[in-house]
Amino acid sequence: MKIICIGRNYTEHARELNNPLPGKPVFFIKPDTALLLRNKPFQYPEFSRNIHYETELVLRISCDGKNIDEDLAAGYYHEIGLGIDFTARDLQDDCKKKGLPWEISKAFDHSAVVSRFLRIDKLKNSSAIFFTLKLNGKLVQKGCSSDMIFSFPRIVSYVSKFITLRKGDLFFTGTPEGVGPVDRGDRLTADLEGTSMLDFMIR
Repeated sequence: MKIICIGRNYTEHARELNNPLPGKPVFFIKPDTALLLRNKPFQYPEFSRNIHYETELVLRISCDGKNIDEDLAAGYYHEIGLGIDFTARDLQDDCKKKGLPWEISKAFDHSAVVSRFLRIDKLKNSSAIFFTLKLNGKLVQKGCSSDMIFSFPRIVSYVSKFITLRKGDLFFTGTPEGVGPVDRGDRLTADLEGTSMLDFMIR
């Protein structure tokens, strides 16, 4: 199982980090050791002083696929959840300045929080899926799948041209604007279409 993360997939998020808008999907991979499940607390790592939350819709791949046609891509996922892509922003900024890869800031242990999953076909409007994140009860992020630069079928099809997808792989589909830091003692809660999906502490 692999965790495939799409970067810069919301216009305002790209702008808030002063990144150019991509002409095609940008992706990177987290290892399975990055997973944090069942609302377990996130342990703030000692190697960073600036950990940021990034809330994202997460697709779970339902069957193997390679070179998937975009028109057929929706047949390769049927469930959706929420995730937090934790980022060591200080490490990422340093790597970017030096022109280095920045997996060190994204792929560390427990940096991929994932909720339970819901059937997409059970949602009220599968083409406009709303989600929110609250930090200590204050709304800090809200997004909708219809605002993504690249759609679910587009990113699944694009990534499959380079990497074979396996059943159980996860797609983090990008974060909207409003990312920010967390501190020990903080509580993060996230909803998908009004359904509570995440509720955990930073330790």
